[in-house]
Amino acid sequence: AALSAAREAVEIRRELASLNRDAYLPDLAGSLNNLGNRLSEVGQRDAALSAAREAADIRRELANLNRDAYLPGLASSLNNLGNRLSAVGQREGALSAAQEAAELYREIASLNRDAYLPDLAMSLNNLGNRLSAVGQRDAALSAAREAAEIRRELATLNRDAYLPGLASSLNNLGNRLSAIGQRDAALSAAREAAELYRELASLNPDAFLPNLAGSLNNLGSMLSAVGQRDAALAAVREAAELYRELASLNRDAFLPNLAGSLNNLGSMLSAVSQRDAALAAAREAADIRRELAILNRDAYLPDLASSLNNLGNMLSAVGQRDAALAAAREAAELYRELATLNRAAHQPDLAMSLGTLGLVSLNAGNNEDALSAFHEAAEHFRELSRMLPQVFNSLLARTLVFFAQVAHKSGREEEAQAALQEAAELLGEDGLKALLQPQE
Repeated sequence: AALSAAREAVEIRRELASLNRDAYLPDLAGSLNNLGNRLSEVGQRDAALSAAREAADIRRELANLNRDAYLPGLASSLNNLGNRLSAVGQREGALSAAQEAAELYREIASLNRDAYLPDLAMSLNNLGNRLSAVGQRDAALSAAREAAEIRRELATLNRDAYLPGLASSLNNLGNRLSAIGQRDAALSAAREAAELYRELASLNPDAFLPNLAGSLNNLGSMLSAVGQRDAALAAVREAAELYRELASLNRDAFLPNLAGSLNNLGSMLSAVSQRDAALAAAREAADIRRELAILNRDAYLPDLASSLNNLGNMLSAVGQRDAALAAAREAAELYRELATLNRAAHQPDLAMSLGTLGLVSLNAGNNEDALSAFHEAAEHFRELSRMLPQVFNSLLARTLVFFAQVAHKSGREEEAQAALQEAAELLGEDGLKALLQPQE
């Protein structure tokens, strides 16, 4: 009903604007902005982008004629346009729109703080997501932190009105902190976000159940990162159950979220040695994401690569070595393609997928393929560790240890010793000894 009404409003206002452009163009822009939001809610991403783009074009035209009157509308449309571009995988375009929206809202809020501070926080929240999507981690954290600080201030003044915004910003802040290795701070933010969304969903489940599911998915990842495996599994399992319920009601809108939660669930089940259940979850996630990538390759290729990487691990764990190799190789190939297009965003994923390929190859008895994959993974982690050592030093050291172990088995002792020496320099002798201890 909401989508039908939004379509009708656009049709009426387009007709009116054709008769009197000056009088009705602002109303047409507003209706197009709303239509884009409604189309997005039901998963019609391309149509949503078309409506959002037209709304932004009209409002830019209006702002050129009367900046004071139409600048807030332009900022709003650019914010929406950034979201719609992101939803179809156009990350650079999404970032450009989000940056302009945040700049405009900062200008407007400097003139009227009370009226536009909430909009500035919202645009900064979105900007953090867009920056993260292209690998600008420090800038993404800065935007997310500022958004959370503003929304906490607003929620202190009016809890009912601004609690949803604070929960959203805390959820994003947790992700941004996690991306640069601040795990305890990330967990704290994610835990508070989930608690707030649970409170909100208890009052209005239709509005906030999707947000609760998303926050639980994030919380599970943060709990896993600090070794709280059982709690992580419980959070992610609840998220998957909620997303399955939501997808049964609106498949187009929530199928991507269900796939993401299943992907996480597979990882969490694997961490507690529930291998068959882990494989089932990982396989379902990969199947869904392959379906989505066929429909929109740009938007869903990163997700498909992630699921294939996980699936390779799960298949290897249950002894399905040929299938594991096929999944791991495809994941690495996809991440190689993505890293060619956007190195900053996807090089960490490429390095991780090569590490997975090395392990899967090793389990299949292909020592030379394993050495090659670990060697390439180490090259990427080495480059990344120079930029962000607190995140990537340990991953580089772990990869070097795997390389050394396989090199030793293959009689390449000089290479094995060189890799171990580099790992020791990264971790210290005690750290290296801990890493060399047999894993559970």
